[in-house]
Amino acid sequence: MSSLSRPLDELEPGERFRTRGRTLTEADIVAFATLTGDFHPIHTDAEWAAESEFGGRIAHGALLLSYSLGLLSFDPEHVLALRGFEKIAFKRPARIGDTIHVEGEVETVQELDSARGIVVLSLRIVNQRDEGVAIAKARVLWRRGEAIEGEHAPESLRREVYL
Repeated sequence: MSSLSRPLDELEPGERFRTRGRTLTEADIVAFATLTGDFHPIHTDAEWAAESEFGGRIAHGALLLSYSLGLLSFDPEHVLALRGFEKIAFKRPARIGDTIHVEGEVETVQELDSARGIVVLSLRIVNQRDEGVAIAKARVLWRRGEAIEGEHAPESLRREVYL
């Protein structure tokens, strides 16, 4: 298990990590539907979903991605922002009562300048039966070691963060 709570300069490609778990609840799905406006019956209508090919309600894919970021617990002293996801695939449904965790690997570490770089994390969201429910690559804007010495980066370093 690897800690991601380090500056860019201390991260190594190939490092693996595993997060704690989180159980999906009905309240999670209802709250996410309310926040996003995604009330597709596969998520919100128990009777409709029971007749679907999934045999019951399932979690939103975007909810799984959001929870995966929360489970990673990015340290704000080191992580500036999520740049994006790529190569996302949902492999099987996650259901109410499933407990998910994230297994991942630092894929690449790329310096952008003297203050920051991009880290690509390969993520696998897994349920309690060790079945992969989703995979994705996350591109994360990360501070280098020198950048965390001061409270805030100088104005010149805050421009063009999203290169």
